[in-house]
Amino acid sequence: MSKHCLAVDIGASSGRVIAGRLEEGKLKINEIYRFDNHIIQKGSHFCWDLEHLFQEIKKGIHACQEIGIKPESIGVDTWAVDFVLLDEEDQLLTEAVAYRDPRTDGMMEKAFQIIGKEQLYFDTGIQFQKFNTIYQLYAIQQTNPELLRQARTFLMIPDYFHYLLTGKKVNEYTNATTTQLVNAFTRTWDKRILRQLGINEEMFQPIHPPKTLLGNLRKELVKEFGFDMKVILPATHDTASAVIAVPESENTIYISSGTWSLIGVENHDPICTADALKCNFTNEGGIDYRFRFLKNIMGLWMIQEVKRNYRDRYSFAQLVEMAREEKEFTSIIHVDDGRFLKPDNMVEEIQKYCQEMNQPVPRTPGQVAKCIFDSLVVSYQKAIQEIEEIVGKKFSQINVIGGGCQNELLNQMIADVTGKEVYAGPVEATAIGNIVVQLMALGDIQTLDQARTIIKRSFPLRRFVSKKERGRV
Repeated sequence: MSKHCLAVDIGASSGRVIAGRLEEGKLKINEIYRFDNHIIQKGSHFCWDLEHLFQEIKKGIHACQEIGIKPESIGVDTWAVDFVLLDEEDQLLTEAVAYRDPRTDGMMEKAFQIIGKEQLYFDTGIQFQKFNTIYQLYAIQQTNPELLRQARTFLMIPDYFHYLLTGKKVNEYTNATTTQLVNAFTRTWDKRILRQLGINEEMFQPIHPPKTLLGNLRKELVKEFGFDMKVILPATHDTASAVIAVPESENTIYISSGTWSLIGVENHDPICTADALKCNFTNEGGIDYRFRFLKNIMGLWMIQEVKRNYRDRYSFAQLVEMAREEKEFTSIIHVDDGRFLKPDNMVEEIQKYCQEMNQPVPRTPGQVAKCIFDSLVVSYQKAIQEIEEIVGKKFSQINVIGGGCQNELLNQMIADVTGKEVYAGPVEATAIGNIVVQLMALGDIQTLDQARTIIKRSFPLRRFVSKKERGRV
């Protein structure tokens, strides 16, 4: 009987509990449970509702029992940078403040007055974004330093869920690297940076890599579920899990397309150079201590917000089709402008930007959607050119993974603008990457290459070629 592994994959707008198993050399996955996630306001901050999310995780585990699945293991992945602090009695000292909260406004610039920007990059290799964990912690240090003195444990969001499942407190490697506090070369917390910024270094836990067996469920959870499971660290940063599911990595630029667009390549060593710094690329940790050399670009968050602004009158598919009809509309916005991070109204913010730039202002839902898709592709093309220049290599294809790979219009636009072959899929890349890491830890899959071979034959990809290339056929 093949083993079932549970991937708990939580994104900024929804979460999934997905079961996976090997069957006749292929990976079979089955969505067990899906739930909503959204930012809520607690006091003066925008936060994640961790209690709600953990209850939803447990509902997903109970749902396995209802359909006769007894999982062998479970692992949780989420977005990056956000965290909680625990006191000496392991109680929450802080809410899980969301990265879109404005508490970090101006903190990055203040930190640069203490620690040089160049040295910070050359040590950590991490892209500068105002919401990075380092600036969130520095914001606490500046406004409520007593909290940091009281803190005994720092846990990122998936670390906290693993703690709730097992009682074990560890920091997982791939997500830890996104904090901009891990040295890219020693793969450990950079105590020099922590000391310079006055951040309590004692609260950080040992860093463990993906495939680490944490242990089994807490006894009270075993009693509640009626069965036990192993808890295994996947690549807990969702993008790190997603990149594991890219079937071909040598000649491929990947775009992990979801709330954010993560565009990059996989390397065996970090690229912490002046050129990489100038272009603001990041070197995030990956499976087997590989590095995800990528740029974090605003993604489908924009169209999600537009859908919400129109009060959900249109589905995502309808917005795509309306954009397809707006062939003559060509206004472009800078998608990474900070004004689009969490505006009061995304549609109005896009319209104001176009007006300020003396471009035609999008008036219809189709024009707004077309503006977003065109602008994303422009950002992708620029990032691809920078990657090829910095790495010194031309890449023949692009693999779009994650939920955004279902947007056929956007896939075709990427192929047309870049002139490269575009492969779309797998859709559930993050959950797939999570599951295969568990299977590797359990000994059912031996290597990353074997895992990718299995993924390639398990999930067909859709190919898109440019109009120019189609014209030659």
